[in-house]
Amino acid sequence: MIRLEVPLGSRSYPVVVGESALSEFQSLLPSEVSRVAFVTQEGIDASIATELPSSVHYLPDGEQAKRLAVIEDLCGAFAREGLTRRDLIVGIGGGVVTDVAGFAAAVYHRGIQVMHVPTTLLGQIDAAIGGKTGVNLEEGKNLVGAFWQPCAVICDTALLASLPERELRSGMGELAKYHFLGGRQLDALPLEERIAACVQIKADIVSADEREGAGRALLNYGHTLAHALEIEGRFDLRHGEAVSIGIEYAALVALEMGRIDPARLAEHRRVLDIYGLPRNLPDGCDVDQIMELFRRDKKAMTGLTFVLDGPQGLEVVEGVPENVLRGVLTRM
Repeated sequence: MIRLEVPLGSRSYPVVVGESALSEFQSLLPSEVSRVAFVTQEGIDASIATELPSSVHYLPDGEQAKRLAVIEDLCGAFAREGLTRRDLIVGIGGGVVTDVAGFAAAVYHRGIQVMHVPTTLLGQIDAAIGGKTGVNLEEGKNLVGAFWQPCAVICDTALLASLPERELRSGMGELAKYHFLGGRQLDALPLEERIAACVQIKADIVSADEREGAGRALLNYGHTLAHALEIEGRFDLRHGEAVSIGIEYAALVALEMGRIDPARLAEHRRVLDIYGLPRNLPDGCDVDQIMELFRRDKKAMTGLTFVLDGPQGLEVVEGVPENVLRGVLTRM
């Protein structure tokens, strides 16, 4: 069992990584909790036993869960059950579940405790750590949300054994990102240590920049194009697959701008290829539509904004020339 901490002063919390981490649930319960509301989706096999009064709330499948109407329904159910600020919400599932459970916890009674039990690789290394929650609007992904830190995160690696191969590979798309955030030779580690290393990198970034002022935005490497592809919606892409294509695109943009050399581009491709991830745009991409979606990205405060590699590593770069972005998209 590997125990880490996200250091946020009085709001610090543990992250437990290991093959039997679910056995730690009881010991991680805050002492004042009198009722537990589990939030999950059908088909997720991660039951947690508790002697406390509890209820289970099922979300719709996939991105359909990430809607304001779902948050309203969930909070209504909490109110009918009599949940108070002393109680606990537990999100059990992938990134969609922890995003929704975390956002509901942030707004119900203006804040109720939440614990996350991520059941996917993507959730364990990224989505469940750091307190970013949110739902989508038709205009874009994660445009409505809150920063709300959990009281604990349980990453039971045994849950990954039942993941479909494509779902596991999707998680590798997010894992690839961490190679360029200080992880370097992550692929040389056993899976459990790889997950813990990603958690540690994210914990360090979150503790230095909890609300995405500067440094935390680096966690969006590869995500600007990824989110545009997901919003466009016509492509059969998992999130990690879209991120992988976004990382390839960001590296090509950085090369075009003279920020990196061909050897660094080759390292990007080595990492993506190790995990069997896609690097090409899906057929039928509309470059004009993708460019419009870039302008709606929540990082775009001063012109078109991207996280790009460079001589000092990853940086948030504002005012990326439109002709460069459009040209690289066209060539991809």
